[in-house]
Amino acid sequence: MKKIKRLLLLMSALLLALSGCAEQAAPQDGSFTDALNRSIPLREYSRVVVASGSFAELWQLAGGELLGTTDDAFKNGLSIPAATGNVGSLLSPSVEAIIALSPDLVLLSADISGHTALIETLSSADIAAAAFSVESFDDYLSVLKICTDITGRGDLYAQNGLRIQEQIQGVIAKTKDKPAPKVLFLRAGAGKVSARGSDTMAGIMLRNMGCANITDSDDTLLDNLSMEVIIEQDPDFIFTVTQGDSEENAQKALQDTLLSNPAWANLSAVKNNRCITLPKDLFHLKPNDRWAEAFQMLWDILYGEA
Repeated sequence: MKKIKRLLLLMSALLLALSGCAEQAAPQDGSFTDALNRSIPLREYSRVVVASGSFAELWQLAGGELLGTTDDAFKNGLSIPAATGNVGSLLSPSVEAIIALSPDLVLLSADISGHTALIETLSSADIAAAAFSVESFDDYLSVLKICTDITGRGDLYAQNGLRIQEQIQGVIAKTKDKPAPKVLFLRAGAGKVSARGSDTMAGIMLRNMGCANITDSDDTLLDNLSMEVIIEQDPDFIFTVTQGDSEENAQKALQDTLLSNPAWANLSAVKNNRCITLPKDLFHLKPNDRWAEAFQMLWDILYGEA
C-alpha cells in the first residue's frame, strides 16, 4: 500500500511538472501580422514597452511583464510594478523615453497617429514594433492569441480568452427571438457630444445584443446631432459613454447639447427612464478580461433579466 501511495505521489508531481512546462512553453518560430499588415518575428521578447494602458493590461493578462507604459496605465489604477518606466502620454508617447529603456518589442495602437508615427524611428533603432487595433471582442481575442504565443502561455489564452468567449456566446444566445430595441448611442466629452455608430466598440456590442442603432438608418446623425432626427427616430434606449478626464465637463456638454432642449423630455427613452450612462471602464476603455461583464450588463438593461 505504501508503495502504491508513493507511486501516486510521484505521478502527481510529474504531471504538475509537465503542466508547468506547458504553461511556460517557448513561442514557436515564425511571425505574426499586426493591424497595419506588417510581419513581426514571433519569438520570445523579454523587454516589452506597451504604449497604452489597455494594451498594457492585455499584455499582463497574456503573462507578459512590463518594462514601460504610458500615463493612462498609471492613472487608471492598473497594477504595475514599481520599476515600470513611464514613456509619456497615451496620444503622444515619447520615442526618446521608449528607446532609453532599451526594449526589444514595443506594442502600439494602430488607431493613434502618435503611435504609428513612431514605427519608423523604432525600426531604425532595431526595435521591433507591433500595432494593434481592438474594437470588438474578436479583435481582443486575436491580439491575446498573439501575445500568449509570444509569452508561451496558452493556458492564459484559454483562461482570459476562450473562457470569456463562451460566457459572451451564452449571453448573446439569450437574445434570440427578442424584439430588437431601437437605440441611440452617444459619446460625451468636454464641449462635444456625438452620436456613434455600430462600428465602434460599444456600438458593436449593442449590435451583437440585437439592437438597432438609429444611426444605421440615418447616418446624418454621425456628422450632425440633430434633435429633429432623434425625435423622428424616437429610440427605445439612449446610451451615453463619457470620455476625457472630467466627468463634470462631459455631463455639462450633454446638458448643453441635448438635455436642455424642451423636446428631450418627450422622447420615449426619457419618459421610460431608459437613458443610461454606461461605465467608462467597460464601454470606452477596453474591457479586456471583463468583456463578458459588459455584455451581461447590456442584457440586464435591455431585457430586464439577470
